[in-house]
Parts: sequence; structure tokens; C-alpha cells
Amino acid sequence: MRVYLPWIAVLSGLALTLLLAPLTALAQTASGVGFDPITIHDPVNGGTMPGYVFYPTREASRVTWRGPYELHATPDAPAVPGAKPLVVISHGHGGSDLGHHDLAVYLASHGFVVATLEHPGDNFHDMSGTGTSAVLDGRPIQVKATISMLLGDQHWKALIDPARIGVAGFSAGGYTALMVVGAVPRFDRFIPYCQRHPEDTGTCGTPDQIAAMLRESGQPTMEAYMGAVQKDLARWGATADPRVQAAFVMAPLGLVFDKAGLASIDRPVFLYYGEHDEVLPPKYNVLHIAPLIKTLAGITMIPKAGHYVFLSPCSPQLTRDAPDICIDPPGVDRVAAHRQIDTDALAFFRKTLGTSTH
Repeated sequence: MRVYLPWIAVLSGLALTLLLAPLTALAQTASGVGFDPITIHDPVNGGTMPGYVFYPTREASRVTWRGPYELHATPDAPAVPGAKPLVVISHGHGGSDLGHHDLAVYLASHGFVVATLEHPGDNFHDMSGTGTSAVLDGRPIQVKATISMLLGDQHWKALIDPARIGVAGFSAGGYTALMVVGAVPRFDRFIPYCQRHPEDTGTCGTPDQIAAMLRESGQPTMEAYMGAVQKDLARWGATADPRVQAAFVMAPLGLVFDKAGLASIDRPVFLYYGEHDEVLPPKYNVLHIAPLIKTLAGITMIPKAGHYVFLSPCSPQLTRDAPDICIDPPGVDRVAAHRQIDTDALAFFRKTLGTSTH
């Protein structure tokens, strides 16, 4: 079986007051935003991964286009000097290193350095690693590699406080973020879920896809296949990163985690989800894990929203090319939802990582 994790990656306000930063911090003046491309060594597959770094600048931001993405940031702008908190964003299955550009820009405009990466074999132009150890086990390793690259780079390390690092993720990226702060998946949990929900081909694959995956892997059964993926969990090193202090998790794949696998999370986690998520149903994912996370700082729901509401609001070009991920259900205003998501992410990271003084 191919384990089909969702394409990419919440507003009841439940528990949000537990982590709002002081109003004086929230009143801090925003700055312009600069951005630069980065290249990251991929310890999982070899080769490199592309990504971007967004950062505060004293120059006014301007609109810059990168493919179908309208970035409100200036390329190669001079950075405001001084060490700042870092947030790394992990995209969802089949996603992009610019799929959450508005969150990156917003955090950077308020004093953060924000890095994105494109997960090899699990992005919009290459999903060849779907369901493999290189993706299921390798994603958090790639986030760790991004942090290590930035802290080892002469330019970027001068802008980052290594004691103030957070991670954000959507969908498969939310799963990734949970692993980075200590969660341990049990991949055999896919098997009973898919037996009960064969209609969920997005997560479980079709019978033909399952048969092809078993043939390609040389494994006789799904139990054997998932056992091999589980055995590879430490193949590239520990998936948890003690440098990361907090995780902001949007519409995560959560069904692979149980109480024991979430018990080792000892850092704050904030969960966000869409009420009518059609890709990762909340009952089996985010609402399954929420009561099992002892460090849960808050959980927020966006009423009526589906899975893709967490992707940055789409440009007209992207809406035309990919309406399924750009057009929300009636009654959902993605722009308004992102104003709340961005504000809540800023408050969470200011509370957990400290307020930047740029």
C-alpha cells in the first residue's frame, strides 16, 4: 500500500487565552521583510533541498512574484542585525516551500527569522517518496538539517538565537513538527484505520496502489511493510530535536500517534484545524491527539473550513490552476482566517520563544 498523506496543510478560540503574549509585545512595530533562497544538504536522500529564509529588514517590503506566489517581501534586502528567534515551516504532502509564505512574512515582519524547505520526494513536482521511510521517517530529519545548516552558516547564524527555535507545520508537516518535538509514530496504526476506512484513498491508497507498493518494496504484506518503515525510524538519527522549543501544528496527520508515542513531548504545542477537514478528518487526527498531549497550549478550530484553508490565500493564477486547494467552502473567508492564524502563531511563538527586540 502506498500511504497517501494529504496534499499539503485552527476558530473556536478554545484555550487561546492561555498563551496570548502581553499586549505591549503585540503592539511592537512591524518591519519590512526580506527573503533569500537557501540550499540545504539532505541527509536522508543525499543531494540538496531548496528553501527560503525570511527575515526583518528596515527596507519597505515590496511585492515579489515567485511562480504563482505573491510574496510581500524584498529579495536580498539587508537584514536587521542581531540574534532573533527562528521558526522553521514544514509543508504538507505534495506541498511547496512557499505554500505558507504569508505566515513566514508575518512572523518575519514581527522580528523572527523564518525558514522554509521543500521535502524531497514529497512536494508538488515530485511525490515519488510517498509512503516510504525516506518521507515518513525522513521529514523531521530534514527539518533538523535545515536548522543545522542555518546555525552553521556564517551569515545566518549571526541573525539567529539558538536558544529560541520553533517549528510550524501543516498536514504531513504538522506530523513532522510533532516528531521534531518528540512524538513517536506507530505506523502499524495505518492498518486498522485503512481496514475501517477503505474509502479514504487519500490516506490509504487504492487497492492497485497498495499492490504496486508491496511489489516495489518486496514486502509480502502491509504488516511487513509498516514494520520495515518502523524499523527505519532511527535510520538517519533521532527524529526529535532538543533545540526546538515549541510547535505550531495545523491540521496534522495524527492517527499514527498513540498515548505512549505522544508522552515524550515536553514542549508547548498549539493545534489548529478546520471543522470540516475532508482530507484528515479531525475525529481520527487532531481531536484524537489533543487530549494525549500533556503540554498542549491551546487548540483552535476554523468553523466550516476544509483542509486546505491553511495554505496561503491563492493568487488568481494559482486559483485558476489549482481550484481544489484554493477555493474554500461557502462561509469560509481564507484571508480572514489567515489573519487569525498568523496572529495566533505570533502570540504563541512570542510566549514560548520570547519576544524579539528588533
